[in-house]
Formats: sequence, structure tokens, C-alpha cells
Amino acid sequence: MPPFSLHPVFVGAASAVTAVLLTYLVRAFARKYGFVAKPKSDRWHKRPTAMLGGAAIFLTTLLMYAAFVPKTDRSLIILAGSTFLFIIGLLDDILNIKPYQKLVGQLFGAVFVVGFGFTLPLTGYQLLDIWITVFWLIGITNAINLLDNMDGLAGGIAAIAALSLAIGFAVNGQGAEVLLICVFVGALAGFLIFNFNPASIFMGDCGSMFVGFLLASSVLLSETGGRSRGILSILAVPVLILFVPIFDTTFVTLLRKMWGRKASQGGRDHTSHRLVALGLSERSAVLMIYAFAAGAGLLSLLVSRLEQTQSLALIGLFTIILSIIGVYLSKVKVYEETEEELATQNNAVFAFIVNISYKRRIFEVFLDTFLITLSYYGAYVLLFGSFENTGNWELFLKSLPLLIVLKLFAFLAAGVYRGIWRYTSIGDFIIFSKGILLGSGLSIFAILLIYRFQEFSRAVFVLDGIILLFLIGGSRLAFRLIRELLPIPTSDCGRKALIYGAGDGGEMLLRELRNNPEWNYQVIGFVDDDPMKVDKMINGLRVFDANGSLGDICREKEIQEILVSTNSISSETLKKVRETCREADVELKSARIKIEPMDFE
Repeated sequence: MPPFSLHPVFVGAASAVTAVLLTYLVRAFARKYGFVAKPKSDRWHKRPTAMLGGAAIFLTTLLMYAAFVPKTDRSLIILAGSTFLFIIGLLDDILNIKPYQKLVGQLFGAVFVVGFGFTLPLTGYQLLDIWITVFWLIGITNAINLLDNMDGLAGGIAAIAALSLAIGFAVNGQGAEVLLICVFVGALAGFLIFNFNPASIFMGDCGSMFVGFLLASSVLLSETGGRSRGILSILAVPVLILFVPIFDTTFVTLLRKMWGRKASQGGRDHTSHRLVALGLSERSAVLMIYAFAAGAGLLSLLVSRLEQTQSLALIGLFTIILSIIGVYLSKVKVYEETEEELATQNNAVFAFIVNISYKRRIFEVFLDTFLITLSYYGAYVLLFGSFENTGNWELFLKSLPLLIVLKLFAFLAAGVYRGIWRYTSIGDFIIFSKGILLGSGLSIFAILLIYRFQEFSRAVFVLDGIILLFLIGGSRLAFRLIRELLPIPTSDCGRKALIYGAGDGGEMLLRELRNNPEWNYQVIGFVDDDPMKVDKMINGLRVFDANGSLGDICREKEIQEILVSTNSISSETLKKVRETCREADVELKSARIKIEPMDFE
């Protein structure tokens, strides 16, 4: 048996080097013998790519486990079950077996692991815990399989999740499990050198099934939480570690069901695909999802160490952020509009769901109920620290329902629920402030009237109002913030156009054009007669000088249209622009209210 004192970093590095060598050999083998994935309409890759990369991950994990990891009955059982799933996936890669046959194989693997006593101790009822564990193992295995839809995505997310798991093992003093996971992380890292965009090899079902099952079953080795911390830590920690595949699978399944498509069929409608549709490059989309997975992994470590109510608050906030992102991404068009309409017409239940989703006021009320609770709780925590076992906890519990009712009423009276999120502005923040001030005033008055403010802290209500303003404003600005974090998509086709007027109107027009690609415009830049704006940049586009050089710019950039976005253009300037457009054979349009041709006469 190897010495237990081996450093995990050394073990991971040795595993990564081995994975690089084996992946290179497997890629050569796959290309030579025709194990190649060809491009399809429902797949993302655009060129034939070698398969069976999962064999390199599997072989590396087994070899490094044999060489460096102390053998235990628990780890051997986990590896045996994962090996069986690798064989099932390999059969699918070679023979293309039916989905139900793969499911039966996954069920056999899950039953094998559970049969040796591995369960998630959630309910205290053994039979129920067994079924939950079987569902967990099969669900995560398929989630990783579905996540394998873009270069480097499944392998990278699995590596991040495994690294989070390894840190948890290290904190608990589980040295043998740390080495096992480091071997696994190294195998994934070595494979990613060939799998990251542009990928020269895919892991295939043999890889996604092995990786998914090993991840899901390795969670069962963790001693984090335990019954003493209750169901929250037992369930939340593994879910957060594997948050990205769980979110993506749930998100895609719901939307496919909504539009009448099979959840098991391939498609280009995953989270990663929607981020690319919003304007990110493939690499940037994958890296953004990596960052989200790392954040979820960090949150899992915090949840396992915090008090239960603090963990609940963090998980609740994370869930709200997740829900907002999900709503935003669900609006990204990935199917033809006629397909969506047909699917809605053919399914009355989902048509109702789709129609009701546009009336988000119910969602906003539930969201604000949670934010009011979170801000009030946060104010107590910031002032008094952990207060669950003190008199302040009783004050918090008995006053919370009153605050929720009064503040929701104040929001309604102030007009908070009249706004549209994507157009949230400074004016809306004034409305939010009025609603929060009114709600705080009503709350203080009610507590004074009912409880005579005995033992309540006035500082709590001041701090609560400040926190709530940030939370309400942040939630309403969410869509705009997400849009700002993502690059505005640019079109490389359509009619080449210049926007005349490098001001607020021009910037708004640019966003409208980019958010409506069906208008078929490719904006090249801005033109303005203000010399202070010349050569400046607006959303990545240059401002050109309109004084005397407009014709040359149009010819050099092959401009087809000029869109006037300002009302402040003088009649003399407009006349010169018209003459320039006539000479350069460029169409002139007014876009101050709507895009319409301008008369040259």
C-alpha cells in the first residue's frame, strides 16, 4: 500500500500527465478506426471529432488509484459501480444502444452501490432514503451526459465539482477520499487539454456516464453535515456541488416539455447555447459557467459550516439569483418562432403556462416576500451576529409576518409593481425608495402600537430599509445587469449602416437594432458633427467626423444607410447630409421614433 502521506497536489499532477498521454493515444486510435462524431443539426460541433475520450479518463483514474490511493471497501465499491457505467456508455458509443437500455444499466449500477449501504440519510426511513439515493445517482449521471453539449463544458464542470468535494473531504480529515478525488480531477484536467475549445476529442457516453456516476457516488463518501445538522446540510451540500448540471438538466427539461419536445432528444437549447445566442463566444460561455460552478462550490463549503438559518438565507438568495437568470435565459430564442407557436397550440396546458408567465406580478410578490424576510434577518445578523438562541430571535419571528404584510401594501401603494424590469431606471429607484420608506414607517408605527417597541432595536429598522433598497433595486435591475455583463451581439450580415448622432438617442437606437436582428442591420459606427465626440467609442463602435468627410466614410465602409437618431440636427446640416447621401448612393432614414425613409426633396 502506498504511503498515506502522499501530497494531493503531486497525485493530481501525476494523474494529469498520465491523462494527457492516454488521451493522445485514444484520440489517435479513434481517428484510425473511425470512432468519430459527425456534425448533426441537433449537435453543436461543426466538424468530425474523435470520440471515446472517456476511455482516457477512466483508464487514468483506475491506474492512478491503483498506484497512489489507499484502498478501502467504500472506494472500491464506488469504482466498481462507475466501471460498470463506463462499460454501458462504451457500448452506447460503439453500438448506439436504446435509451431504455442505458437506463436499465444505470439502474443496475445505482442498485449495486446502494446495496452496499450507500444512502443519503435524508428522511430516517431506510426504504425512502434508498429510492432517493437511486434517483440521485441516475439523475446526476444523466445530468452530466446532457451537459456534455459544448467543448470543455462537462469535463470542466465535473473537475470544479470534484475539487469542491475534495476540499470538503480535506476539511473533514478524509485523506483517502481526498487522494481519490485528486486522481479524478487530474484525469479530467489532462483530458481538458484536448477537449477545450476547439476540441479535438469528445468524452462520449463512456466518459459522461463514468464521470457522472463517479461524481454522484463520491458525494456519498462525504461526512459533511450529518444528522446533527439536519436535512439542510445533507441535501444542500451535494446539490450545490453539482449545481450546474442539475440546473441545466432541469432548465432544459422544463422548456422542452413546454414546447412539446422530448427531454431526451438532442438540441441546441442548453444554458451554454443560450449564452452564445446572447453574444458570448463559445469559450466565454463555458468560462462563465465555470465561474458559476465555482461560486456554487464555494457556497457549498459555507453552507456546511454556517448555522442552519444562515445557510437557509444564503441558499434562498442563491435560488433567487438562479431563478432570475433562468427567466432571462428562457426568453432567448433558440427555436423558430413558428415551431414555438405550433407547440403552444398543440398543448393547451403549456400554452396557459406560457401566457401566465408574461404576467410576472405574482412572481414579484413572492420574490419581495422573500427579500423582505432576508433584509430583516440580515439586519439582525449584522447588528447582533448569530441571534437564533436569543430573545431577539423571538422578536424577529413574531414581528416578521406584520412587516411582510405592511411592506407589500406599501409597495403596492407606491407603484412598485407597475414597472417593467428591463426598463428599470433612476425614476424607478425613487419609487422603490418611497415604497420602502412608507413600509418602514408603517412597520415602526405598528410595532409601536402593538408592542410599544419594547426590546426592539430602532437600528434594525434603519439597516433593514437600506438592505431592502439594495435587494429590491438589484432584483429589478437584474435583466439590465445581465445584459450589461454580456457583450452586445454584433451582426456580420445585413445592411451596413451609420447612426447619425452620438448621443443618448444614438446609443438607444444601437441597442434596439442589436436586440432586433430581424431588422437586418449591421451598424458600422456613429457619425457626429461635434468635434469633442470624434474618435470616441460607444459600445465598441467608433464615432466618425461628420464635418466634410461623411461621403468618404460611406464609400470606405461601404455604407448602405444612414439612420438619423437626433432631433437637434439643423436644417442646414440635414440638407448637407441629404446631398452627401444622394452622391454616395446611400439611403437616409429617420429613426427618432421609428425607422422610415427620409425625403431627399
